[in-house]
Amino acid sequence: MDGIAPKAHETPTRCENGSAYDASDTERWAAEPDKRPGRTAFQRDRARVLHSAALRRLAGKTQVVTPGTRSEAWDASPRTRLTHSLECAQVGRELGAALGCDPDLVEAACLSHDLGHPPFGHNGEQALNAFAHDCGGFEGNAQSLRLLARIEPKRFVPNVCTGELVSVGLNLTRAVLDAATKYPWPRGAHPTDPASAKFGVYEDDRPVFDWFRKGAPGHRTCFEAQVMDWSDDVAYSVHDFEDGLHAGYVDPGSLHAEPERQAVFAVAAGRYVPADTDPDELAEALDRLLAQQWWPREYDGSAIAQGRLKDATSQLIGRFCLAAEGATRAAYGSGRLTRYAAELVVPRSTRMECAVLKAVADLYVMQRAEQERIRADQRVVVAELAEALTARAPDGLDPQFRALFEEAADDRARKRVIVDQIASLTDASAGHLHARLTGRA
Repeated sequence: MDGIAPKAHETPTRCENGSAYDASDTERWAAEPDKRPGRTAFQRDRARVLHSAALRRLAGKTQVVTPGTRSEAWDASPRTRLTHSLECAQVGRELGAALGCDPDLVEAACLSHDLGHPPFGHNGEQALNAFAHDCGGFEGNAQSLRLLARIEPKRFVPNVCTGELVSVGLNLTRAVLDAATKYPWPRGAHPTDPASAKFGVYEDDRPVFDWFRKGAPGHRTCFEAQVMDWSDDVAYSVHDFEDGLHAGYVDPGSLHAEPERQAVFAVAAGRYVPADTDPDELAEALDRLLAQQWWPREYDGSAIAQGRLKDATSQLIGRFCLAAEGATRAAYGSGRLTRYAAELVVPRSTRMECAVLKAVADLYVMQRAEQERIRADQRVVVAELAEALTARAPDGLDPQFRALFEEAADDRARKRVIVDQIASLTDASAGHLHARLTGRA
């Protein structure tokens, strides 16, 4: 965003019991008039994300089970990135409001958190990262910021050097951009693990990142981002488990059998909790869930079973959110908690329960043999599509990315445009473009 100067602010948002956010929180990178007096800055931000094309495209992007694939046991559509984002937003809005956050701010962050995910979910993310290794890599969270602040067409401002109009994306407020940032550091700057693949900003987007992070304490995430992050964990752990049970991939009875339990704990310790976590702690977490009266002990797909399963998902979400709310209130009292005034406190026992649910879905849904075959094909599609676009661009690029490709200053910048184009595709559109450019289905 070189050549674009940040400026001006908007009227501070006010909540029912007083102002919790100041003029700095509601600043936008580029000044804008308030078109509808009485509507807060964060309400405007929520509406912008909700109406964005990037959010709509999540309907065609993989969550766990690839959209358009189904087993004989599956009698309902699996969740997509869009339905997950909507569910995450509902969880985050209520939890944030209970803790004193502006609910529209938290909801906007939750709706935004997965916008940058490419086709085929984390599988596509890995393939794109390999392709983009020499132009800054690829990370879905960094791509989300890039969409919000640069790619999604909403606001354009003159470049101070050339006078040409340049996109500033949705031009969201400082507080919402900060709340949507899970990993507030560039590639290779993870505060505790420099080898981590997780980061939240590309070098190209450092100006807007440095602007909205001005005054933030180091690599610390703001309170609203922590609420968003936990809401994400809650939503996908519970709903992936629900989907797996509904599809017939998860047998509730197997969670009492020792070999299956040990397999679940091994997955959890490798991905969702520190590797040295005592399996007995995970066993205790699973047993606490199994002991609940509402826990689904069997599932036959009947209307009564569906109702009981839906009640179990509601109970789980309430359990995880109330645990975080109670522990945070115990630490900070009853006041309004916003920005950098507090840290979200999630009891370790609750995190273990959430991790066990993630591991169950991972083991029985994501690690099924047919899913690995699908993922292998998807990696080929992304890799070959990247090669084909590199060889033929600007042919194959959408008009928006064609223009950016032709304006790019060097090969590195042109490669980033190709990455942006592929990341914007749905699963189906990636397959169609791959077939058109390579001649292979």
